[in-house]
Amino acid sequence: MIRGDSVSRILIVEDEKKIARFLELELKYEGYDVDIAYDGRVGYEKGINEEFDLIILDLMLPLLSGIEVCRRIRQQSNIPIIMLTAKDDISDKVMGLDMGANDYMTKPFAIEELLARIRVHLKNKHQNQDFQSKNNDLLQIEKLILDKLKYKVTYDNEVIQLTKKEFELLEYLMTNKDIVLSRDKIIEVVWGFEYLGDTNIIDVYIRYLRSKIDQKYNIKFIHTVRGVGYLLKYEKK
Repeated sequence: MIRGDSVSRILIVEDEKKIARFLELELKYEGYDVDIAYDGRVGYEKGINEEFDLIILDLMLPLLSGIEVCRRIRQQSNIPIIMLTAKDDISDKVMGLDMGANDYMTKPFAIEELLARIRVHLKNKHQNQDFQSKNNDLLQIEKLILDKLKYKVTYDNEVIQLTKKEFELLEYLMTNKDIVLSRDKIIEVVWGFEYLGDTNIIDVYIRYLRSKIDQKYNIKFIHTVRGVGYLLKYEKK
């Protein structure tokens, strides 16, 4: 909860006041500084205009949906976002993650698990900041270039449009080129927590990347190692 000499600030965007109050009390008990928004529009305004370390975001909100709040905030900030919602379809999870959420929990939830995930995301946030400050801003394999600062991927100077999660997955694969990465390790690093849902979500995002890179440019970058995971290495078809 303590980062340096400051207390981590958490924004709760939740229209159910009983749940919001419950979260507020639990988080304050853990030592966090907490603020609440009861609709999506206020949540968005607070998220971009005030300084927070993490956002807990409901999916179904008045005035502006949680998906839209997440999408707009992600255009301006990489703050960790945990979606907390009653919707548990895999399509909803994929949509939320595509819009930039770092995590997805369904109601009802165990507060102990939520607190654990908050701790992991706050820790990862600060570790990633340290990691990024120590590493080069460009990753390149043949004609494939990933620019961390510009948040841009190109192949042979042609821009490849990727979602936030696709970008992060590709960045991790390129950072560890020629190394086999297990599904558990990918979940831990890219999703930032011990994923408790369907592990096939990794396969979904691998298919997205292959369709946008390997298949489009007739190259072989992303390889499947059966029973283990994936690796990225250049192999001309």
